[in-house]
Amino acid sequence: MQGVSVVVTVLNEVEDLGMLVGSLLEQQLAATEVIVVDGGSSDGTWEWLVEAAKSHASLRPIRDESCNLRQCAGPISRGRNVAIAAAGTEIIACADAGCLYAPDWLERLTAPLRQGTAEYALGGSCLAAEGATVWDLASAPFFGVKLDAAEPTKSCTARSMAFRKELWQRLGGFSETVFFGEDTLFDREARSLTRPVFVDRAKAFYRPQYGFRSAVRQLADYAVSDGIAGVRPVRLFRNAARCMAEIFAAVVLVWAVIPLLVVFALEMYFAFRLDGRSLLRAAGRSWRLPQMLAARMMFSLLVPWIVAANQVLGAWRKTPRPNRQNR
Repeated sequence: MQGVSVVVTVLNEVEDLGMLVGSLLEQQLAATEVIVVDGGSSDGTWEWLVEAAKSHASLRPIRDESCNLRQCAGPISRGRNVAIAAAGTEIIACADAGCLYAPDWLERLTAPLRQGTAEYALGGSCLAAEGATVWDLASAPFFGVKLDAAEPTKSCTARSMAFRKELWQRLGGFSETVFFGEDTLFDREARSLTRPVFVDRAKAFYRPQYGFRSAVRQLADYAVSDGIAGVRPVRLFRNAARCMAEIFAAVVLVWAVIPLLVVFALEMYFAFRLDGRSLLRAAGRSWRLPQMLAARMMFSLLVPWIVAANQVLGAWRKTPRPNRQNR
């Protein structure tokens, strides 16, 4: 059986580290090594990793302070590249902070690679139901996050991604020129060489714990990175078109209400088209259902404005905004 290395990059994640590392060390298919690259944490993350490694031979912490926004434009990518370069196996699985993983995650995700039927596999991510906030549910589909672990996904997120090390070498690793969206760039290049396999029930369980402001900021940060990288032009056009349609409907409201009604119907569709049934199942028996539906509609209405403005801003300024760990 071929060995598998799981790679993670972290910075000031001590609060979530136990949950993440614990789930990776308890996989049914035991990883040959779990390599965690710390980008120079100051909150006890590195000390926690060193202590945990004393009890777990497969846990390999690496401290590399160049994996930090102060040292590198793409610290997350750099951390992954450092970890993969250090890996001693041919099969690599990427995990991410803020997530936990079911015991069969690694076995499912890497099965196509271990069987020799693929060299690139994607599992996607879904919202961890326990403790999910209203804004986690409201924003999930706009971040490519599913509400149900059984839902099919085409997400290229590196929260659940596996590939052969040789493919990573041919691609020159993850791009270190962008803060967010490095997995999108890697996926685009990988698909030019091979076809990904989308693995069922191999999702990362994601716990963002968003409030309204943090969800908006995260969406804006992703859009800025898309602008810097020059990717997703169709998404920019689609969201700009939605903004223009809303402006037109508001301007002509003095003469006709039909355009506004059409725009409202379209916005209802955009808000619930991807996971409306899952949202109802997730909140259907909760007193929070009206609040969740209103939050989803509100967030959906903001999405085109946030995405269009910040993607253009990123393309113009070419400067990422730091997240809380790098601030």
